[in-house]
Amino acid sequence: MPSAGRMLDIHAHAMPLALLEWLEGQGLADLSGVDPDQPAGIVRIDPQVSGVGAGVPLPLARSQWDVTSRLAEMDASHVYVQAVSLPPFLMCSMAQDADLVADVVSRGNQALAELTAQAPQRLVGLGSVPLGTPQGAAEVGRLLDAGMRGVAIGTRGMGCELDDAVNEPLWEVLAKGQVFCFLHPSGVPDAHRLRDYYLPQLLGYPMETAIAVTRLVMSGVRERHAFPLCLAHGGGCLPWVRGRLDLGWERKEVARAAPRPPGAYLDDLFYDTAVFSPQLLGALVDMVGIEQLMVGTDFPFELAERAPRAAVEALGLDDSATHAIAWGNAARLLGLDMEAA
Repeated sequence: MPSAGRMLDIHAHAMPLALLEWLEGQGLADLSGVDPDQPAGIVRIDPQVSGVGAGVPLPLARSQWDVTSRLAEMDASHVYVQAVSLPPFLMCSMAQDADLVADVVSRGNQALAELTAQAPQRLVGLGSVPLGTPQGAAEVGRLLDAGMRGVAIGTRGMGCELDDAVNEPLWEVLAKGQVFCFLHPSGVPDAHRLRDYYLPQLLGYPMETAIAVTRLVMSGVRERHAFPLCLAHGGGCLPWVRGRLDLGWERKEVARAAPRPPGAYLDDLFYDTAVFSPQLLGALVDMVGIEQLMVGTDFPFELAERAPRAAVEALGLDDSATHAIAWGNAARLLGLDMEAA
C-alpha cells in the first residue's frame, strides 16, 4: 500500500489569543473558561461575531492558539504543513455592523499572520475578508501583502448571499490574481429545525455549503470569475445533488442563468477529503478526479479527521495519485514547494 507520507492539510483552524483577548476587551467574548495550563477550554463569543446563540460554549483546544501544541499534534498525524484559517465562529457572518466586521477581519488577519509566523515552514495563513461589504477586494490585497497564501470565506455576510452584487469586486480580484480560496460553511439554513442533536454542525453545515455554492454556480458568478475554489467537508451535500441541479438547468428556464449545466462548474472546483467515509471519498474521487482533491481535516475540532493518512491510503491509489492528494494539488495552488514532504 503506498504511503501518503507527510501531508499538507488545507482545512485547519486557529483562534489566536490576541484576537480573542481583543474581543473580550470589547465585551464580545468571555474567556473565563480558558486555562492556559490545560489542554482545552471553552470560549463564549457574542452572536454578532460567532453566528451562534448567546452564551453557547465553543471548544477551545490549546492547539488553537499555542503553536508548540499545534506542531506536536500535526507531527502525530503526519501533517507537515497546515493552511490555517479562522473558524466560522470568528467570521462575523451574521453581523449587520460593517465597521465591526471590518475591524474583526483586520485584527483577525493580523493575529493569524503573527501565529503562522511562529512556524513559517509548517504553517501558512488563509486570511479572512469582509463578505457582503464593498471592502472585500481591498482586504485581499492587504492579506496577500502580509504573506497569506490565499483567502478563507464563509457562506454569507452582512445578510447577503455570495452571489449578491456587492461581492462582485471580490470575485474579480480573486480571478485576476488566481488567488486560492477556501470556502467553509459559516451558518445553517434553518437554525430552529436544527437546534437538537448537534445538527447545526452534523447536517446544517453540509447543507449550507451546497446552497451557497449552488448560488455561485447557477447565478453565473463562476462563469464570470474562475478562481481556484476549494470546498470544506468534501463539498458537503453538493456533489450528491449535481444530477438534480443539471436536470433543473435542462428543464427549467429560470434555473438557466449560467450558460453551462451546474455539473460542469462543479468539476472545476476543489474538494477536501474531510468526508469521514472511505466509500464517499472513493465516490468523490470517481466523480471529480484525483487532481481536484486535497487533504482536509478540520483540525483541531472534535469532528476533525484524526487519521488523514489512513483516509488517503484507504483509497488504494498508486504513489503518484496519493502524493497528488496528500501534497501536490494543494502545494501547487498555494505556491509552495512541489517536491517538499
